[in-house]
Amino acid sequence: MDVVGAVAKLIMPGNYPGGIIVTMLIGIAGSFVATYAGRAIGWYREGQAAGFIMSVVGAIVRLGIYHLVKPKTA
Repeated sequence: MDVVGAVAKLIMPGNYPGGIIVTMLIGIAGSFVATYAGRAIGWYREGQAAGFIMSVVGAIVRLGIYHLVKPKTA
């Protein structure tokens, strides 16, 4: 899962919180987002988890949300 967060940061560069722990958390959160979104859409059944690509997409969504809600600094 930490690879998912790292790939998402490479695809969507910016001023995000750094460090390996935060990257792993972004990857884990992205996997959860992708899994629940996939279940809601009907791509996954109960008990199935999102694959690598969908987890990266979920992590990118999480980074995008962070970018939108973080306070703007001068």
